[in-house]
Formats: sequence, C-alpha cells, structure tokens
Amino acid sequence: MYADFRCTDRWTGKQVHCMYQALIVAIATRHADAVDIKFLVDGQPAWIALPHPAWGEYHKRTGRVITDPLAVEAAGHYLKWAIEAGESGGREMHTLTVEETLRHIDTVLAEERAALSQK
Repeated sequence: MYADFRCTDRWTGKQVHCMYQALIVAIATRHADAVDIKFLVDGQPAWIALPHPAWGEYHKRTGRVITDPLAVEAAGHYLKWAIEAGESGGREMHTLTVEETLRHIDTVLAEERAALSQK
C-alpha cells in the first residue's frame, strides 16, 4: 500500500511518485536510536526516521513486534500524509516521535483490516 504510491502535493498540486528504497538501523550510520527508512519522492531522497523505542512500546502495548514491512508501511503512510498535508516542505529527513510512529502503525493496520473485510 505505502511502499510504492502516488499522491498529490498540497502546495504544487503536482502528483508525485513515492517509492521505498532502503531500511537502515540509524545507529550504524548516524549514531541515532532510530530506524531510517528511505523513499524516493520523484527521484529525490526522503528519509523517515522511526524512533527505536517505538518497537519496545509497541510490543509492550500489543505483544507483537514491528516487522520491517510494517515499519516501511508506517513510514510510507506518514510520508503520504506529510506531502498531502503540505507538511513535507521538501525536507530530506523527517523524524517521528514514538506516539506518531504508533499512530501511523495503527492506521496502516486498520486500513489493512478494512481492505481484508471488503474481500
């Protein structure tokens, strides 16, 4: 759903193509306690930094783990929201809080459940 998508930029009205490219544990690259997920937005890099403590908090709340594909979907959902809401501002790095991360995960999972129930 959100690993490869198109959306409309709020300010330009232009449709942009967003495509997942990489997932990197940020401590190895920038000494941050995060997981960085890279998308290409019309060929330009956009990194979504999900805080590593979100993994522990999600497990504490649900008993489940955040898988790499779920992290990509949550980051993509955030990116789509940011572009459509005019919040991306062409930034290359977007840093989410634990609560923002969990909110996007919950939304992605709810959308997935709704899609499955329609089948």
